[in-house]
Amino acid sequence: MAIIVALVVLIIVGLVVLAGCARVVKQYERGLVFRFGRALPTPRQPGLMFLLPIADRLHKVNTQIVTMPIPAQDGITRDNVTVRVDAVVYFTVIDPMRALVNVQDYQFAVLQVAQTSLRSIIGKSELDDLLSNREQLNQGLELMIDSPALDWGVHIDRVEIKDVALPDSMKRSMSRQAEAERERRARVIAADGELQASHKLAEAAEVMAETPSALQLRLLETVVEVAAEKNSTLVLPFPVELLRFLEKSTQSVQPAREHPQAEPPAAEPGTEVAARDIGSVEPKWPGKAAG
Repeated sequence: MAIIVALVVLIIVGLVVLAGCARVVKQYERGLVFRFGRALPTPRQPGLMFLLPIADRLHKVNTQIVTMPIPAQDGITRDNVTVRVDAVVYFTVIDPMRALVNVQDYQFAVLQVAQTSLRSIIGKSELDDLLSNREQLNQGLELMIDSPALDWGVHIDRVEIKDVALPDSMKRSMSRQAEAERERRARVIAADGELQASHKLAEAAEVMAETPSALQLRLLETVVEVAAEKNSTLVLPFPVELLRFLEKSTQSVQPAREHPQAEPPAAEPGTEVAARDIGSVEPKWPGKAAG
């Protein structure tokens, strides 16, 4: 009876020890076993595994892509503009052995390298590159961070610059610059339109010069277009031909005024009296007796 109890106790103890030695490694993890402080060369694959009691220690390493935000860094660009830039880095562990053995905390190490690399990129770049040429800067950041990270068993998958914060004075200057550029384009387009319209008007004037009636028809069309609007005032263009006719008439009248016709000579005093006396003489008819 005592033997049976001892066997049951041994079986229970064995099961407890076996359960304590059993470990489960998930699909996205790799298990690194340290036996008496020395790392076994081959990482354990996902699944159920058993460790030696007291001798083995298991460390799990996540092999998923880790998204790590880089805190905003203040810097001065190559064209002496103060900016504040933040970014995000995506990395994954490709060698669990080096990630645990070669560096104390690989995530903290990647973060520090990313911050220093971001400051370096800010100092080497101009403001226009930070705003419009981010793809090239992202590739440069990725290379700068990936070079030391490979020795830690970490691969930098991608680096993205999230935001570029500018001072308020620089924002106002850039808005004025954009407004001036838009104004310049508008003026150039308007001037180009005026030039093209002047060419067309010159061609139309040549056609109308050959057929003067076309000018009158155009005048009537303009009057119709103006009258179609609900306006109280009608603007009527004055024909140029009529102005030229009036100008010619004025030029022909002015010489006549400068040289008036000679007046008839005044009659002598005796002649005027004689004519007055002749007019006052009453005519005598034949056959009338004198009174």
